[in-house]
Amino acid sequence: MLDNKELFRRLYQIRRFETVLLEQFKSGIFPGTTHTSLGQEANAVGVLAHLEPGDVVVSNHRCHGHFLAYGGDPQALFAELMGKPSGVCGGVGGSQHLHWRNFYSSGVQGGTVAMAAGMALAEKRTQSGAIVVDFMGDGTLGEGIVYECLNMISLWQLPVLLVLEHNQIAQTTPSSLAIAGSVPKRFEAFEIPTTALDSSDILDIYPLAETLIEQVRNESAPRALMITTARLGSHSKGDDTRAPGVLESLWQSRDPIAIQAKRLAGAEHNQVIQDIDAKIQQAFEAALAAEGGAG
Repeated sequence: MLDNKELFRRLYQIRRFETVLLEQFKSGIFPGTTHTSLGQEANAVGVLAHLEPGDVVVSNHRCHGHFLAYGGDPQALFAELMGKPSGVCGGVGGSQHLHWRNFYSSGVQGGTVAMAAGMALAEKRTQSGAIVVDFMGDGTLGEGIVYECLNMISLWQLPVLLVLEHNQIAQTTPSSLAIAGSVPKRFEAFEIPTTALDSSDILDIYPLAETLIEQVRNESAPRALMITTARLGSHSKGDDTRAPGVLESLWQSRDPIAIQAKRLAGAEHNQVIQDIDAKIQQAFEAALAAEGGAG
């Protein structure tokens, strides 16, 4: 069981990494585009803290937080985003396509559910005891392959935890304009037991995820977890069309870093901030100094 300090440390590491990434992006160091998970850090930390070494994670285009929560190296991730040989994938995967140990990400919407289904089938057939965790966003619910795979996942009772990060906006389109009916019922239609949680608090997500992961592992059968969350940043970098008042309200009420920070004493909080700031800065500078690059 992780204590409040360690949970905050893991949350803040993701936040600081992506803050530095956005600050430096305009300098031209990072080619291509990028998608951050500002506001969604508790989902990554709360779920992935419970995995065993053989378990598999499948992430999407918004994958940096998942990668870091999985235990990935910030320096290698910075280098990957710079297109350098010292990166996670030798600089060829970029921001959206990562592979390290049993962590995989893909920017192809809906495709990650197919990847997760295939990997879970392999784990079940080999009786490895490993499970697969698949992260998706609510915008992915418009992809037909999702429903084909939900059918197979249920039919074959595959050991998958499907984590839907319902941030209520797909790029710039509110989900209310694109999704009809109940989101949990989409999973329940395939008889996949589904739990819905509306929270950005790590202390809500962390124990619930532990229970669901234990169920998937013990029963070798699927579960779905829909976390209603808040995307505090833009879809990519500067393409947020939400009104300033909406964003301000979300930052005040749904910031998982601020929520968890209140549980730490002042000195303890400040020490974590200083340590992580130094760690991420060192990782950035080391990646920048490494040979190669897409520029």
